[in-house]
Amino acid sequence: MDATGTDEPTNERRTTVERRSDREIVVTRWFDAPARLVFQAWSTPELFQRWWLPQSMGMTLHECEMDVRTGGGYRLNFGEGMDFFGRYLEVTPPTRIVWTNEEGAEDGAVTTVTFEEHDGRTLLVMSEVYPSKEALEAEGGAADATHETFAQLDELLLTLA
Repeated sequence: MDATGTDEPTNERRTTVERRSDREIVVTRWFDAPARLVFQAWSTPELFQRWWLPQSMGMTLHECEMDVRTGGGYRLNFGEGMDFFGRYLEVTPPTRIVWTNEEGAEDGAVTTVTFEEHDGRTLLVMSEVYPSKEALEAEGGAADATHETFAQLDELLLTLA
């Protein structure tokens, strides 16, 4: 048994960030929670607001508006005119969410998150596809922040179980 009290290898729960092409970044992570709870944490504004923003950034998510359904939209307000927003292209509870990132105009990515449950645990795969290599490079490594945000999501999921 490892330090976390489980028999699985620690690296199985590790967040991995992989550049799959000039336009795509894929992030994977196992969560010790059923897919319905992981999906709930991604689709409920009050829960999403508790884990999405890396605490180390010292920023505040002032408003979190999410209409998580196919055709719905979202807006995340960080104050001082800094908003992230887009549309949900596909929502299939509790297995898939696809949305646009429109704040960058034509350079916005399309993000797909899938939730695949295995024996009460969930494999999350998040793919971000950018319209060009330049758009991906302009992102500046935001996918790297998922290490911290997914650790925060782990903590939140413990409170939902």
